[in-house]
Amino acid sequence: MGETVKAVARHIAVTPTKMRRVIRPLVGLPARQALDLLSVLPQESAAIVSKLIKSAVAGADEKGLDTDALVIVSFTADEGPGVMPGKGWRAGWGSRGRYRPIRKRSSHLTLVLEERI
Repeated sequence: MGETVKAVARHIAVTPTKMRRVIRPLVGLPARQALDLLSVLPQESAAIVSKLIKSAVAGADEKGLDTDALVIVSFTADEGPGVMPGKGWRAGWGSRGRYRPIRKRSSHLTLVLEERI
């Protein structure tokens, strides 16, 4: 097994569910091929994921790894604390006058690239 490079993006203002829909097909692909795939996707989170992959590739280049041989080993989108200050939600009203909080979800992304020759 080759060396690995890890990149983390925290407090992204997109829900983890929407992020996972974009990153799930990328696991196992070479980094360059993943960037090509992300460039044609219409989702807003595709640009965020593309920026994170470029950051990880640049970090691998700084370590002296071959950037053409990098493969995405794992990519996770976990729940963050929320966008709004405090608990990440604001007041809202549901049916029949009931109180229903409006949650403003955020996500933390973790990307691991590995050099495979």
